[in-house]
Amino acid sequence: MKLRPGLGSTLAVWLVTALFALPMLMLLVAPLRAPGLPPPPHLELWPAQPSLQSFRDAFSLVPLGRAVLNSTIVCLLALPVTLLTASWAGLALTLLAGRARRLLIGLLLLLAMVPVTAIWIPRFVMFNAMGMVGTYAPLLAPALMGGSPLFVLLYFVAMRRIPPELLEAARMEGSGLLAIWWRVVMPLVKPSTAAIALLSVVLFWGIFIDPLLYLRREQQLTAPPMLHALHLLGPTSWSIFLAGALVVSLPVVLAFLLAQRFLWSHERGSGWMGR
Repeated sequence: MKLRPGLGSTLAVWLVTALFALPMLMLLVAPLRAPGLPPPPHLELWPAQPSLQSFRDAFSLVPLGRAVLNSTIVCLLALPVTLLTASWAGLALTLLAGRARRLLIGLLLLLAMVPVTAIWIPRFVMFNAMGMVGTYAPLLAPALMGGSPLFVLLYFVAMRRIPPELLEAARMEGSGLLAIWWRVVMPLVKPSTAAIALLSVVLFWGIFIDPLLYLRREQQLTAPPMLHALHLLGPTSWSIFLAGALVVSLPVVLAFLLAQRFLWSHERGSGWMGR
């Protein structure tokens, strides 16, 4: 029997998707196991006596709801600033030419390779001297620099595909840099913006060490440290921990689903490799 063209690749995609979706499906089922029981000795597709008690305990044992709200606030504040600064930096790299651009790209690649652990102490000393320890400012500070060097490079690659004649025509019509950025460039890089926005949500939602370093009160903590507090309850409370993990994971999954509309659209412009 001969498969239709493309059917084999489609089946392969569905198989890989099922393999990656299996842990998420198990995460949906595991919190339904009653708290206080040890983990099952074998794969459990459905608990014998499903219960929602683990979700109630996850919110009552620790202030998980407040932590999720804190993470949401951090993401909502950091996301627009990250997109703004990263897109500005990407456009600046696009408009530069020659040695200056190569130097800045090399610097971004170098910064992307610096491990986060190498700057924990210098950053803490700096923010402590500025009196910002105990506030959310250190958690939001990366947004002022584009969130990550990777985000700036992604914008640069996307903007390099825009024909230079289009930018030159906008200049000749009297448009300034801000107008070119907002009216010409950003509408043409919507898929890249959606991808960078999704990566930014993952970055700022998943911050774990920074809240422990810079925040002083339990009510200030974000979702990942609070999830770790549930993990410390012990193996008999594993269903409570997984209930908290499901709650913490759902906003990121929702962001991924919302971004699909833009991720699958097409960016217009010529290839950038030959320019």
